[in-house]
Amino acid sequence: MKFFIDTANLDQIREAYDLGVLDGVTTNPSLMAKEGIKGKDAVLKHYVDICEIAKGGDVSAEVISTDYEGMIREGEELAELHPQIVVKIPMIKDGVKAIRYFSNKGIKTNCTLVFSAGQALLAAKAGATYVSPFIGRLDDISFDGLELIDQIVHIYQEYGYETQVLAASVRHTMHIIKCAELGADVVTTPLQPILDLLKHPLTDSGLAKFLSDAQKFA
Repeated sequence: MKFFIDTANLDQIREAYDLGVLDGVTTNPSLMAKEGIKGKDAVLKHYVDICEIAKGGDVSAEVISTDYEGMIREGEELAELHPQIVVKIPMIKDGVKAIRYFSNKGIKTNCTLVFSAGQALLAAKAGATYVSPFIGRLDDISFDGLELIDQIVHIYQEYGYETQVLAASVRHTMHIIKCAELGADVVTTPLQPILDLLKHPLTDSGLAKFLSDAQKFA
């Protein structure tokens, strides 16, 4: 399973890369705003900076238009920025049409804001490279987001769709583990849940004991 980091913070992306586990990056306008990135030119430059840090990993860059022509115009501009760019398209009618257009041109896409198996099926049929079901947001409304991951993985395997299941809105370590168990191709998460995978009290106590015993031979 691939690990993507969901952020526009360059230091966090660099830390994930240095850890040796970074496979890609996802971003959105909200994450850009959180980092104080304002203006079209600044946003486009920031995407390139992210690609340079990610070193070969796919980087999802989101369109902000909601009409077909606008998504095509923005998506083509984003795709020209860097070979690692994946055009992030919302799951709406014109978005599905845009995914088919980009698929026919060999441009990678990430269909975002997916909340049902039916939406994921349409994205796959249109040729999306990735589909992003938002499991944490489903949990927030008392629907089991992991059940949706299970449904989509099963459908894609049943019919041989090549679209990769990119579990998004991942909140904690158990989301990551369960997505791995269910066969998600990718998880995208803030840095902290990835770092939390390192933690276990028995690791800490065992290391403390080893170091203590090593002092006896000093």
